[in-house]
Parts: sequence; structure tokens; C-alpha cells
Amino acid sequence: MEVLKKSPKFQGVKGPLLTIIMDGVGLAAANEANAISAAHTPTLDYLMSHYPMCRLRAHGTAVGLPSDDDMGNSEVGHNALGAGQVFAQGAKLVSQSIESGKMFASSTWKDIVAQVKGNNSTLHFLGLFSDGNVHSHIDHLKAMLIQAKKEGVGKVRIHILIDGRDVGETSALEYILPFEAFLDELRDGSFDIKIASGGGRMKITMDRYEANWKMVEDGWKTHVLGEGRQFASAEEAVKTYREEYKVIDQDLPPFIIAENGTPVGTIEDGDSVVFYNFRGDRSIEISKTFEAGSDFDKFDRVRVPKVVYAGMLEYDGDLHIPSRYLVSPPEITNTSGEYFARTGISQYAISETQKYGHVTYFWNGNRSGKFSEELETYVEVPSDVVPFEERPWMKCAEITDKLIEAMRSGKYRFLRVNFPNGDMVGHTGNFLATECSMEALDLQLARILKVVDELHGAAIITADHGNADEMYEIDKKTGSAKKGKDGSMKAKTSHTLNPVPCIFYDNFSKDAYTVKTDKSDLGLSSIAATAAILLGYEPAAEWDEALVTV
Repeated sequence: MEVLKKSPKFQGVKGPLLTIIMDGVGLAAANEANAISAAHTPTLDYLMSHYPMCRLRAHGTAVGLPSDDDMGNSEVGHNALGAGQVFAQGAKLVSQSIESGKMFASSTWKDIVAQVKGNNSTLHFLGLFSDGNVHSHIDHLKAMLIQAKKEGVGKVRIHILIDGRDVGETSALEYILPFEAFLDELRDGSFDIKIASGGGRMKITMDRYEANWKMVEDGWKTHVLGEGRQFASAEEAVKTYREEYKVIDQDLPPFIIAENGTPVGTIEDGDSVVFYNFRGDRSIEISKTFEAGSDFDKFDRVRVPKVVYAGMLEYDGDLHIPSRYLVSPPEITNTSGEYFARTGISQYAISETQKYGHVTYFWNGNRSGKFSEELETYVEVPSDVVPFEERPWMKCAEITDKLIEAMRSGKYRFLRVNFPNGDMVGHTGNFLATECSMEALDLQLARILKVVDELHGAAIITADHGNADEMYEIDKKTGSAKKGKDGSMKAKTSHTLNPVPCIFYDNFSKDAYTVKTDKSDLGLSSIAATAAILLGYEPAAEWDEALVTV
């Protein structure tokens, strides 16, 4: 890889260049569903009305997803932000692998099937149970079940992680009931297939960044050991828990499907296990738990069955987690982080635990570690382990404290920061909490921009996708929030298809370049080339079109 060439037209901003990612902050009409417009955000309002702003595409094909009906997410968004290019992403890769038959011809799939046929044992599938297409897709699961039967597997158990986050907050039965009918069609005297366990995705199994290993421990007890409250069916479990706990799907407690008091699908020696999520962040810890040796110290696993374990993808390419996977992840190369490091540009990345991996691992193209120990500093502020709606400001003030210290140190030419508030609190479906989270973020923007001016620097203020901009389901005909028969509005906990802002805050070098505010077809991948230009360099040839010209 070559280094970036200095620009003959512009020497770059005098002070540091900062990229601020307001996670989950999209652009939408100021209606009753928009927590961003409802919040008191004088700083953000002033920025949008007084500084150049582009509207960036942050979903669908603009971030490598199969179609423009697919919402963006933080992982593919940060891949695009950091890489400066669009790569085919998880869902698309998996669908292509299934359609071509490549998945089922792989050595991993063959090992999975051979294990259970040779031992007359059970093939287990574990993953997020919806068609949200952010972490997984139920169609991928169905395709593998059909293939397993075709290849003569005799017994299959499915462990379902209820969504209610990337899909409707109380939509679980819309997936469970048709799926049970699908299983009825597959089931026969030689093919024994059942749902074995489950629970809400924010209660068990799908922790990330080691924020709460208790979730993984609870998942292990549920899926592997079969310990927990028993029900006759997943439908019964969901209905019972909703009535008793009054929670949305993502927060449903774990459950076991049992017959005559015995769990139908514990994981035992000689079995095979497929974790069918394609997205990596919430797949790594459970994969570690299955594959780690006796030095595993996160919790007492009680027993560790000897299984063939595989992920849908390799979730960490540097650490090779898991050791077996069905589909090779995209090879993301020539990222801005690597180019900047090779060019000698000092970099600083910071967020709290919930999004730390996004400004490091995902930004760098699904790569763990730094490109340069000398030039790069990564800082993680530990997240609180509490429901986000109870502390919607999260760690934004602490992040800002450290960011300002880093800026004033003079050590860093390019800095990037993620504030998770709009996304993590937005996912709770709590409008007032999300409104509060945006107000907390706005206070930090004001603090940061004062220091940007103090240092004669510049800031690119953007987002990775929308979320807080639509807190209720929107009626496409009227553009207003949908209302039920009782007059209440139905909460929306998933990401949106809306564009995101990209604001250029620069009070010292703004006359040296022109912002393409009239462009509407550019996406998050344009940030890398843009940052290079503002740093005084010519963008890499591989990168997508910049948002500025000099």
C-alpha cells in the first residue's frame, strides 16, 4: 500500500480534524415520532441552519446490503465510514452462498453434518429469530434446515433469540407461528425437529464487547444446560412472559421447551452447533464460550460439551473467532485507518463500551488491533450495565472529557468519536428517554466545538444510520405516527431508512474548499476521502467520491 500524497491545492485544516458519529441520528420530518426534533438541541439546530450539510445515504446498497429496503446498522455503517468503499456485507454474502450452494459444499458444513450422522446425535441452530436482516435472517435458517433434512440428519433443535429490536417490538409470534407450521411440514418419522429454548436478545446470549457476560452465562444455562423455566411451546412462553412481565420482545426472560418435565434439546457431547447470526459483534462471546479451553474464566460453564461448533461467518478475522465458519466474511482492504497510519497521520479513537468496537474494529475493516502502536491511541470508556432508558445520557460526558484532553494534547491530527445515545436509547422504544439522550449529546457537542475553535480545527459531524428520528411506526400515506384503536402510538425500536446528516464545522479553513451540499446520492463511504482532503492529502484511488472539492 502506498502512502497518501500531499495535496498541491490545500494544506489542510490548521488544527485537528474531528469526526463525530452521532449514532442513530437520522434526518426525518419533525413529527410526533421524531425524538430528535422534540428534544431541546440548540447546538445541533444551529449547526444544521448555519453550516454546510450533506444528506448521506446510510442504508441498503449504500452500505453493502442486498437492497434499499434493508435498514443500515452500526457495523456496516462504520465499515463504510472507515473503509471509504462499499463492500458486500453479511446478509448479502450469506444469501449468495446459499443460492450458489457454496455454503453446503464447504468443509465446515460437511463436518457439521458428519458429526451428527456419525454419532446419531443432534444438530443445533442458535441465533436471532427474525427477518430483520441486521444480525440474521430467518430464511437462512430455513434453508439450512431443509438442507439438513435432505442430507439425512435425523434430529435438529433450534434455540431462538427473540428480536423485537430490528423488527416490531412485539412481533415474536408473527415469526414463531408460521415457523412452527414450517417445522410441521418438515417433520416426519425420520426427521425430528423442534424449538428447544429461547429468550429475548437483550436478556441472554447476545452480549457484545464484554459489557455484560451475565447475558452469555444465562444463555449458556438456557441453550446448553437446559436450566430454566419450562413451557410446552415457544408460543406459550412468549404469551406468558408478556402477561407477567409486561415487557417487549427483546426483554423476554429465557425459557426452556420441555416434555414431561425434561428439556427437549440440551446440547451434549457429539452434537453440532451452528450460530447462524452473520453479524459479528454479538456473536463473539458465545463463540468464545463454546470454543475456549479450561482457562475460560468468565463464568462457570458447569460442563462443556464436545461439539463441532461453527459460526455463520468468522466474527473476528484477526483472532479467528470462531475456528469454523460457513461463509467467508468480506475482505475489507485499504481502509482510511491503514492509509492514515502509513502516511504518518496520528489518530485517536474513542467511545464507550457499547460502540468502542465500531470506531476501532469495524472502522478498520473488521480488524482487531492497531495499524501503528506509535501513531494510534484507542480509548474505551466502560459503559454502565443498566437499562439505557434509566440512564439515557450514558457516558457522553466522560467521553467528551477524554476527547477534549486528547485534542488539547496536540498529539493527534485526526480524531474520531462515537456517541451511542441516539441508537442505544432509541432501541428501547422509550420516547422521553431518547429525547433526553439527545439533549445530553447536544450539551457535549457544544463543549467539543468550543475546543475545535480554540485549536483552529474542524469537525465532520455525521451519523451511521437513523433510529431516534422515528420512535413510532410511521403511516406511509400520511407521514404521521400510526395509532392503535386505543389512540396510542406503537413504538418502533429498529433503525430507519432515513438519510443522515453530515455537517461541516469549520470557522478557519472553510473558504479553501466547497461542500457538495446539492449531492443526494453519496453515502457514508464518502467520509474517508473527505477527511483526507481536509487533512491536506489526495484521497486514495480506491475510495468513493469525497463530499468536498478544493
